[in-house]
Amino acid sequence: MASLKPVRGTQDVLPSESRQLRRVERIAFDVAELYGYGEITTPIFEFTEVFSRTLGDTSDIVTKEMYSFEDRGGDSITLRPEGTAGVARAVMSGGLQQDLPLKYFYRGPMFRYERPQKGRRRQFNQVGVELIGVAQPLADIEVIALANQFLGQLGVGDKVTLELNTLGDGESRAAYRDLLVDYLQGRQDELSGDSRERLQRNPLRILDSKDDGDRGVIENAPVLTDCLNDTSRAFFDSVREGLEKLGVAHEINNRLVRGLDYYCHTAFEFTTDELGAQGTVLAGGRYDGLFQQMGGRQTPGTGWAAGVERLALLTGEADTAKRPVAVVPVGKDAEAAALDLTQNLRRAGIAVDLGYSGNMSKRMKRADKVNARWAVLLGDDELARGAATLRDMDSGAQSEVSLDQVAEHLTGAGE
Repeated sequence: MASLKPVRGTQDVLPSESRQLRRVERIAFDVAELYGYGEITTPIFEFTEVFSRTLGDTSDIVTKEMYSFEDRGGDSITLRPEGTAGVARAVMSGGLQQDLPLKYFYRGPMFRYERPQKGRRRQFNQVGVELIGVAQPLADIEVIALANQFLGQLGVGDKVTLELNTLGDGESRAAYRDLLVDYLQGRQDELSGDSRERLQRNPLRILDSKDDGDRGVIENAPVLTDCLNDTSRAFFDSVREGLEKLGVAHEINNRLVRGLDYYCHTAFEFTTDELGAQGTVLAGGRYDGLFQQMGGRQTPGTGWAAGVERLALLTGEADTAKRPVAVVPVGKDAEAAALDLTQNLRRAGIAVDLGYSGNMSKRMKRADKVNARWAVLLGDDELARGAATLRDMDSGAQSEVSLDQVAEHLTGAGE
């Protein structure tokens, strides 16, 4: 039955993969805490306007990828396709702009209706950071350094390349817009229908097009760096000098852009060639115009987001589960004693898997299946002596230990 299958682009996350995903999130959070970022959790759905106003009504995300619906109250609601807009909304609606600067870390599921591929799903998870209220290049340096340290501690630092570019300030972007429009108008016939429409409304959005024909046109388009004023060049120079001082290697990519008008100055991506054509694993930049576009006062901001599933794939290794202790009771009296013992062991911080039924052979097979480090054997003979038999599942060696000393013995033996 189709109704009993997961929806295309979604899947059940079983414990082995879940451990990998949680490892990525845990390392991201731990590094963010080192930089003074606190965790923020926003709702997984918002009023559609939160995203349509920020992502632009001509963007692929808004026109093709958002999961939007009308709720029972008649409001248009959208499952969040990304995290920054929700954080900005939370800052504005919570009156938090009085407390700048703000440093937030977030994690959680996002939703986009796009073609599923390796490491990309329609329901996926992201981690990200936002540094709000700092206009100086130091903010850009900090969030990039944070990302670099996170990827390094995750173990993928040698698999990624930091690509960096500048989008300039408003004056520089206006000059570039004029230059870009002149170029694109001469090649309108080669553009897709969507891009011809964007040429009239928001030509910078064309730079984000995924259409193959558009990509060919864009490849020979003028670059924004040709239009930078002195202020923008100085900002970018400061960012680069800061990264070099911190030993954060990077490459300049003049084609790395953001099509939305509220982006400015620094844009960056960490990319890899180990995950197929879609090589970006972490991306970010400065968005000084975002709050104003949402109806608030002008507030600088910068940040990044990363796909958890893609990073888990890139690590190339599973985050193995903690090896438990298997408690193996045989007989009704032993099963009753095993309940007390397992609770005592768990209170001592020892992971326990309890054999629920079957003979000794069946329960020991269960111990092997869960990769137990130790087996605690309880039978009538052991109970009569107030003891348990501890078996080392790696070496096969075993010894008898008093029941009230099992936890101490396992803790001393490193479980």
